[in-house]
Amino acid sequence: MINKQTHHRYLSEETEKKMIELSSLRVFLAAAEEKNFSKAARRLHMSQSAVSQHIQAMEHAYNVELFLRRGRSIALCEAGEALLPMAREMLRSARIMEDSLHNINHEVGGELLIGCSTSAGKYLLPVLLSMFQEEYPAIHPRVKVMSRDNVFERIRDQNIPMGVSSKLLEHRDIECQPLFDDRIFLIVPANHPWASNGQATPDDLVGQKIIMREEFSGTCETVMGEMKKFGITPDMLNVVMELGNPEAIEMAVERGVGIAFVSEMVAARGLAFGRVNKVEVRELDLKRTVYIARHIHHPFTRAQSLFWEFTQAHHDHLNTEIWNSLTRF
Repeated sequence: MINKQTHHRYLSEETEKKMIELSSLRVFLAAAEEKNFSKAARRLHMSQSAVSQHIQAMEHAYNVELFLRRGRSIALCEAGEALLPMAREMLRSARIMEDSLHNINHEVGGELLIGCSTSAGKYLLPVLLSMFQEEYPAIHPRVKVMSRDNVFERIRDQNIPMGVSSKLLEHRDIECQPLFDDRIFLIVPANHPWASNGQATPDDLVGQKIIMREEFSGTCETVMGEMKKFGITPDMLNVVMELGNPEAIEMAVERGVGIAFVSEMVAARGLAFGRVNKVEVRELDLKRTVYIARHIHHPFTRAQSLFWEFTQAHHDHLNTEIWNSLTRF
């Protein structure tokens, strides 16, 4: 016969066995966000089999199904959907606790997750984060590149603590601060007729072979917004190629496929090496602001707060730092 003390000890041991570990919650969250075990494994620097084992162990321990397996993709089951917000909250609390422990020893560390749109992720954030890590080497940034709309949605839903985008995110719970003043250049091949004088008018663009970004990119929206002031619409342009990758556009211009409007960050290296030439299109105001945004109710860790403050402090000379970095031989 089992006595009461033995029974309580048995229940305690069974409870400990079933208690979810933070490591398993991290795996679950990565799989839920990536919707793919292989992508989750790469993100976590684990093997795919290890990710699968974590998920299967959780499902077996609680006799629930968390994911629907659909070939290579996965989707959350009802139980997984219910667990997702709680997992995020527990991991957020764990990061805050870890942050407090670091502060006891006057050390700032931990992960720094940032969502960002394409150009910012490739050109702006690497420079900014390298500057930041010179002061805080124990902080480990993780940048997730996504569309501008996804940046907004994930900040709004508090799935990421902050994001960088060329779109002003207008929402009552989102704070946006200017981060970088970007210019958009018209670049042409080195042997183009406009390369010598570096001047053109909006009307000159009609009839030219043009390479464009996708319709809803920040670059395209800025350019077409300015062209509209001169009565020029997309259907009036001779768009010979549409590319979603800004580096691919710069390379296509180098090869003489056409001319293109690109961010200053994209054009910097090609201009420095003389592979393309910049042309000023008179009367077009091709400037845009890149913003950093956060949800005002999302509790920041010490690392996140320091990075937010760092971006504001370095806003004035960030343009120079990026240009120097991109054009360095």
